[in-house]
Amino acid sequence: MSEQNVALWRSFAEQARAGELYLDDEAAARQVIAACKRRLDDLDQLRILATRCENVSGFGDFDMADVLAGKFRKQAIGTPNSIDVIITKDIEVVQDMRDIMAISIARLNNQDYTNSAAITAIIDSVGE
Repeated sequence: MSEQNVALWRSFAEQARAGELYLDDEAAARQVIAACKRRLDDLDQLRILATRCENVSGFGDFDMADVLAGKFRKQAIGTPNSIDVIITKDIEVVQDMRDIMAISIARLNNQDYTNSAAITAIIDSVGE
């Protein structure tokens, strides 16, 4: 996920919190929240796998093996383009999507959506 996409969805979430943006179909919003929950679970599992890749070994006992292990490690974790950073950006976008849908449901039901507890309650109420 690019920084541009992360910023775009962050902007959409801010617009939703300000009452400027919402989905006017509660059933669709609930389906999106359920899909976001599944996606967040998947991304959490991917993040766990990525952190396991931090410990790369098995290339042999020579200098080039250490260089190769270092390259794989950098792809997995700790650099701006490593998979852990990309997963984190994806998580942020999916959370924003989920929040927009929860705010939409709150607005459609004339509920308070100005605090995180109200949004969390809506998200938790949506089954998968």
